[in-house]
Amino acid sequence: MLKTPIAAAVLAALSLVFVANVNADTTLATTGQGSSTQGTAAQSSSQDTAQSTSSDQSTSTATDKAKKLQAVVVTGSLIPQVEVETSAPVITITAQQLKDRGFATVADALQQATFATGSVQGPNNSGGFTQSAKTISFFGLDPSFTKYLIDGLPMGDFPALYNGSESFNSLTNIPIEMVDHIDVLPGGHSSIYGSDAIAGVINIVLKKTIDAPVVDVRFGWRTGGGGADRRVYGADGFTFGKLNVIAGVQFESIEPIWGFDRSLTSHYFTQGTTPPTASRDYLVLSETQLVNAYYSPNLLNPGVGCAAVAGEYNGTEQLQTRLNHGEYCGSQNSAGYVTETNKEHSANLYTHATYDLNSDVQFYGNFLYSYDQQQYSAGSSFLFWQSPIYYDPNLGDYVLAQHAFSPEEAGGYQNILDNNVENSFLLTMGAKGSFGQSNWDYDLTFNHSEDHLQQRTFQRWTTEINSYFDNILGPSLGPDPGGAGLNTYTPNYPAFYTPVSNAAFRGFTGYTETYAKTWDNMLRGQVTNASLFTLPGGDAGVAAVFEGGNQGWNYSPDPRTLDGDTYEFTDVSGAGHRSRYAGTLEFNAPLFSMLTVDASGRYDSYDVAGGTVSHPTYNFGFEFRPFGNILLLRGSVGTAFKAPTLADEFQGPSGYFSSVTDYYNCAKEGFTGGNIANCPTQLGGEQFFGQQSGNPKLQPITAKVFSYGFVVSPFTGFSLKSDFYHYNIANEVEVQSSDFLARTEANCRLGIFDINSPSCQSALAQVIRSGTPLAPGLLPPITEILTPKVNVAREYLNSVVTEADYTTHIGSYGSIDVKTSWSDIMTHRQQLLPGDPYINLLREPFYSTEFKSKVDGSIGWLSPTQQWGVTVYGIRDGASPNYLATIANNYSTPGAAHLGPWIRYNLTVSYSPIKNLALSLEVDNVFNRMPPLDRSYGGDVGQPFNQLNYDVNGRGFFLEATYKFSSSK
Repeated sequence: MLKTPIAAAVLAALSLVFVANVNADTTLATTGQGSSTQGTAAQSSSQDTAQSTSSDQSTSTATDKAKKLQAVVVTGSLIPQVEVETSAPVITITAQQLKDRGFATVADALQQATFATGSVQGPNNSGGFTQSAKTISFFGLDPSFTKYLIDGLPMGDFPALYNGSESFNSLTNIPIEMVDHIDVLPGGHSSIYGSDAIAGVINIVLKKTIDAPVVDVRFGWRTGGGGADRRVYGADGFTFGKLNVIAGVQFESIEPIWGFDRSLTSHYFTQGTTPPTASRDYLVLSETQLVNAYYSPNLLNPGVGCAAVAGEYNGTEQLQTRLNHGEYCGSQNSAGYVTETNKEHSANLYTHATYDLNSDVQFYGNFLYSYDQQQYSAGSSFLFWQSPIYYDPNLGDYVLAQHAFSPEEAGGYQNILDNNVENSFLLTMGAKGSFGQSNWDYDLTFNHSEDHLQQRTFQRWTTEINSYFDNILGPSLGPDPGGAGLNTYTPNYPAFYTPVSNAAFRGFTGYTETYAKTWDNMLRGQVTNASLFTLPGGDAGVAAVFEGGNQGWNYSPDPRTLDGDTYEFTDVSGAGHRSRYAGTLEFNAPLFSMLTVDASGRYDSYDVAGGTVSHPTYNFGFEFRPFGNILLLRGSVGTAFKAPTLADEFQGPSGYFSSVTDYYNCAKEGFTGGNIANCPTQLGGEQFFGQQSGNPKLQPITAKVFSYGFVVSPFTGFSLKSDFYHYNIANEVEVQSSDFLARTEANCRLGIFDINSPSCQSALAQVIRSGTPLAPGLLPPITEILTPKVNVAREYLNSVVTEADYTTHIGSYGSIDVKTSWSDIMTHRQQLLPGDPYINLLREPFYSTEFKSKVDGSIGWLSPTQQWGVTVYGIRDGASPNYLATIANNYSTPGAAHLGPWIRYNLTVSYSPIKNLALSLEVDNVFNRMPPLDRSYGGDVGQPFNQLNYDVNGRGFFLEATYKFSSSK
């Protein structure tokens, strides 16, 4: 089904490169508020919310009145346009498409869109920093490079930091039933929207009219278990003279999907490069032996071994053997005790009101409140105790003991879930209208947003947990005989191989509470004249905007996470605020009937920490219509930028404890590539201390952008558009991960990278080694990694987006609608440090696992009476690197390869048995497709797929009923 649109798109892109779509029947994309929308209350309530017209009842002539009615406010421009397609390509997703394609949330719709090709963290990224948030990566660019708007005004930042260091927007608190449509504007558009609009702009337009009370009920479940979804929505509209009000509420409850609900994640991987390797739940490890380093439970707990703990993990704990390492107690099924999707409860309230003072002045206001509670578990890998290294005279060796706590010991993982509660609201108040009988319109808006986040994280208390296990280690017998400064113990190993009681577990665990908040105030004034003067091609238009405001961020972790009171856990902290202002000017000129040009410029300035960060941006665009609405050729060139975020500037010095694979020492011992899972534990998970902080001296990230394309509509009902986008981004803020630095350091020392390059010299300075090597020929272990933020990186990207749309009536059989979209990342290169060679992110998977291409398409049928409807939607995620390719950073190493495309289909069937009732059945992922099987993972993983690209949600069935009461209006 999807191959034909792909071929058509490729041929179109190769033959013309330009892209466009001028179908006069296309749904009109608006900012929602409409920068020049006037009219009476009656007119306002009768407007289609997807078509925000600009009628001025005080205009004296019918001709002027017609001009006003034709103009619409299109996302990407401040000036009302007669043409829907302009020099700025816009992708529109309507509310009906959201339903027909089986999208449960706004995040689902945007993450599956073809422009969302990048890998991002989300709820199934176990142990991630923001597991209760969802976002997208536009064309593989940084998630924070996308500007998010609600009704044309900026969305507030999520209070927690993406990857622990970066401000971003989360899509979890947008109620899908209250969405009228979503406009997506690829490319850099800072000259209109300011900071963050580098990769693209997403404008979520909420409903403005409701013609009758409506109630919607939705219930669904997943065939593999878990994921039950219940949602209720109700809305109504009211008119009191000149006052018009709509209000809606939405409630939703979703059950989690656990790893044990899916065959792929219920146990450790059985089809990988190594045999399945059970979790090391009870382990005593030699610190002097690299081979046969595990002391057998049968030796330490004679006559019992693992029998005392055999009831753990639902009776699957038993004696295990790891090749070349020895015996221990573990379970193959412990991998399944991780949530693949979160447990969630949410509530949303939305109101929109207008008051028509007279024909020239309308007051308006919006209020959106969202409550979202999400709970999740990262599993036993994040719930353990590990002893210090000690000397055991009975073994004559230096050893280390570790124990991971089972669900039975914890009283059920479902009872110790991490718990995030987010409360956010967006308040908008404004007035708009006309200046008397002139063509000048105004719009004055005050916008305030707040987002509060409470994170209750399940913790182990350092003093209490060590005290409990000190009773097992026994009293110190003095310093070790080797003079290494370690203690000597003769532990009670039978007690070690005994389950911890629920009471004892509760005695050394509990919750910390972290509070975070973002807020934003903005006063915005706009004046517009869509008929400034007349040119041969029509009326020229101008718009001017001034914005001023302030914003703040505060992340206040529980003090115990910074004082060492939480075992193997620390947090970031920071707070700051800044004021800002901006001015924008846009001019649109239809020079001839065939040619229209548009120019815009903007200046943004931020006052922060006693200094100023500012940046100007511009954009020039053209529209050329040689054959009227049959063909549009368009293009634009300009600049974009992203100001340093408050977290970039004010994140305080924060340390963290973690573990990292010592790739260099592992390689020296012969463990590389697919064999890395067999690297000895003391090298495969070295504990280190990391530190990072904000930098108020950071400068804006800047970009030069251009696009060109075409829209062709040779006959009614058909349109094809394709656009090419180029990004040249400089001055990027780079925060390197500890794993990335450890891999880089190893590759530099091993000669894979040039050790004299700036990247290698930097990595060698940031990865700090100290202490005594574990074996002759090895380097000292990694003890500290520094990860600062600096303006150093550059990035180039070229991409193409092609869309086709065909609608036709088939007589007494109704109508057919076919839509498809295809994106292809042609070039994506990045330079991490000045002087470094450019990294080909499409060919060097160590640095990026983004999809090169994405395709989606739908075919819908509607009966003549509109009583029945059927839509089939397909999404194809292109090839991505397998795990071994990301380790080897190539596709030539044996076993390194591309994974095949991931194709899923959704089916929606709708039926209206009576006029006011609509029923629908949605089947998501009809064929229950799991992620492409990646056999290059080792047998020690429980999620053998890239969690940034794939999920194991599987097939879902959802029933929905919508009842619209008879309108009394």
